[in-house]
Amino acid sequence: MEILKVNNVSIKYMTGDFKDIGLKEYVVRKLQGNYNSVEFWANRNISFALETGDMLGIIGANGAGKSTLLKAISGIMLPSEGYVERTGKIAALLELASGFDGDLTVKENAYLRGAMLGYTRDFMDRTYTRIIEFAELTAFEDRPFKQLSSGMKSRLAFSIASMVKPDILILDEVLSVGDGAFRKKSEAKMKEIINGGATTILVSHSLVQVRTMCNKILWLNKGKQVTFGNEVGKICDDYQKFLDGKLII
Repeated sequence: MEILKVNNVSIKYMTGDFKDIGLKEYVVRKLQGNYNSVEFWANRNISFALETGDMLGIIGANGAGKSTLLKAISGIMLPSEGYVERTGKIAALLELASGFDGDLTVKENAYLRGAMLGYTRDFMDRTYTRIIEFAELTAFEDRPFKQLSSGMKSRLAFSIASMVKPDILILDEVLSVGDGAFRKKSEAKMKEIINGGATTILVSHSLVQVRTMCNKILWLNKGKQVTFGNEVGKICDDYQKFLDGKLII
């Protein structure tokens, strides 16, 4: 059963004077033809489909457009062109420590993050205790969030995102977070979700990880799709040759 379809997706960023001059001056300059803008396509014409239970590895150098594509797939961003069709619940572990309010308490931020992920208040009321205990932050729940270390912030975000049983799981370089015992616990949680039949998308710079875990692979380069398919080993080999300067694309 097809659970995710990405059809000819392109994502464009605009850069120029607007961020410095404000709306009023922008309108005036546009009318006068005195406005400088630059288009940057982070992704261009990306297409692929996944079925239930697939695990897709996305590879590519920094700046290839991997994280931007994940934001479109998860619904955080809308494509400039093309479309994304998804079925079921999505859990996206992206930029774990971002999106919190430093002046709110840890508990308030847990509810805020839950709302951002689409969780209902009732769901958060029922799962909050488990979330805070899994994150090992019970003693910190009434403290301002800004007092936490970056590792503690990531543990909370991981705990919140992993409390649902998603149909689609998106992992951006976060198969594990924290250190020591928590790393083992987070790895076990990810395996539990994956083994439960979730369709998983993994962005990783580790070709060993992609080879051993994924049955499909997408290679991006400078925002463009090089190839997509199920020949994971061969495509990883080609990508390594490209990195070594032995293959031109």
